[in-house]
Amino acid sequence: MTGTAYGVGLGPGDPELMTLKADRLIRNAQVIAYPAPDTGASFARNIAKERIRSDAVEIPIVVPMVPEPFDASSIYDNAAAEMARHLEDNRDVVVLCQGDPFFYGTFMYLFERLSNRCRVEIVPGVTSMTACAATAALPLSRRGESISILPGTMGETELELRLAHCEAAVIIKVGRHLAKIRAVLDRLGLTQHAVFVSHASLPNQVVAPLAGFEGSAPYFSTILVRSPDRNAPK
Repeated sequence: MTGTAYGVGLGPGDPELMTLKADRLIRNAQVIAYPAPDTGASFARNIAKERIRSDAVEIPIVVPMVPEPFDASSIYDNAAAEMARHLEDNRDVVVLCQGDPFFYGTFMYLFERLSNRCRVEIVPGVTSMTACAATAALPLSRRGESISILPGTMGETELELRLAHCEAAVIIKVGRHLAKIRAVLDRLGLTQHAVFVSHASLPNQVVAPLAGFEGSAPYFSTILVRSPDRNAPK
């Protein structure tokens, strides 16, 4: 294949947090691919919509939004095959990726299918993790400290074990797992040291101490936690 596939990080949602390189690639792209839900608009496309050419070929990668685990192999197989037809005709393909392509990004599944067949370039983006920290004005770590990044989908026992031994934690993919996460943090005495953030960098962003938060958690929400003895300045 003579075309190049670009996995382009868009950042957490605010179009102004997109890199200059991402902006240039999207504006010049003849072919644009992006993840899309089976109902409603694509969040990734919405971030970049002002930069997409009117004559660009668009490839929505439709993934069902269901709570149950499912095998998405055929979805990524079909998307990679459609992209490959353009790459074989010497057309570059820009894949829009929320946040960063290699930080819990769906682009990894396309990378697995294309990297041994064509040139693939990764354009990093601002991650949801760093956007949440900036929005909450909460430094994640200082010199010599470690950070644990934990998906909220993790089992309750494993989540508690890992939180009990970390200096700082970022819990992503909170969504319908909020009650479980809150119960774990309560048992560990960490609720007072946790901050809830959703839709960081967007007009509808929410930032609140977890202890007083009573709303529901959308999928794009995060909880930042710092161990009590790490909060004092050094």
